[in-house]
Amino acid sequence: MSKLSKFFLLLVVLIVVVASGGVAYIYAAFPKVPPAENVTIRATPEMIARGEYLSKHVTGCVECHAERDFTKYAAPVKPETLGKGGEPFGDPETPIRVLFSKNLTPAGIGTWTDGEVLRAFTSGVSKDGDPLFPLMPYPRYARLSREDAEAIVVYLRTLEPIEYVAPERELAMPLPLVVRTIPSHATFRPTPPKSDRVAYGEYLTNAAVCGDCHTPMDDQGTPLPGREFAGGFEMKLPGGGVVRAANLTPDADTGIGTWTEQQFVDKFKAFDGAEHRTLTAAEQRENTWMPWYGYAGMTREDLGAIYTYLRNLKPVINRVQKHN
Repeated sequence: MSKLSKFFLLLVVLIVVVASGGVAYIYAAFPKVPPAENVTIRATPEMIARGEYLSKHVTGCVECHAERDFTKYAAPVKPETLGKGGEPFGDPETPIRVLFSKNLTPAGIGTWTDGEVLRAFTSGVSKDGDPLFPLMPYPRYARLSREDAEAIVVYLRTLEPIEYVAPERELAMPLPLVVRTIPSHATFRPTPPKSDRVAYGEYLTNAAVCGDCHTPMDDQGTPLPGREFAGGFEMKLPGGGVVRAANLTPDADTGIGTWTEQQFVDKFKAFDGAEHRTLTAAEQRENTWMPWYGYAGMTREDLGAIYTYLRNLKPVINRVQKHN
């Protein structure tokens, strides 16, 4: 073997050793999140009611952790799957190959402690210490109030148990390593007073994860700076076709700058108790991921606060074509 060949062989071995050591370090050092708290949350009727309101109408827990019927407009939840999980996300053509929402009913998390459930959806680490993919928006839920986060935990305990185990996620490298570095300790904050409509509206907008869908991103999934809430984020529909999120900034021509609070709130409340309209195959290609039926259950006061917050954002000009 020539000296040059020996050099390249040694270089390859060195790269493999360094890479292996780096992978081993990431698996050993991350996620850097404290152990789950040893806490038992006292479930009162008021706490359960608050948790139900948040889970069904604000945070969307039972929208994502259920099966949605995309043959109907706005894909309402199939009631018999509430909390069961199993809804697929991802795209085989991207590094995020496929993700499945997990079972949140007592059949899925019944052996978890309250502290483990709390840590999972606010810090991004499961019962067994594995990191959750941030499609589960734990960075958002980390900024809930402690009281609201605990209310969600006690409500989930009341769900009808459904026996189901979701398939494991499939991620292409280097995402399995990157995901381990994302979880962090929750930073709970007090719920702002409702009298401060901008602050309270920001709190609800964060809890409802509006920014994750209504902010455009680059090819790596990174939000574009200065484009928060400007819309254009593209999502594939199960029936084929794509839908793009609307511009929620107060730009008068391309956003909600000309909308009144009444119009904004009525847009949501129109779906409150509305019939689930079945779509033709062609209409399914122009459906929406927007969970109108869930958000429609928010109070007018809360929807109005979200409107007030959005109207205080910086206007961004971005004319969005909803469908091709």
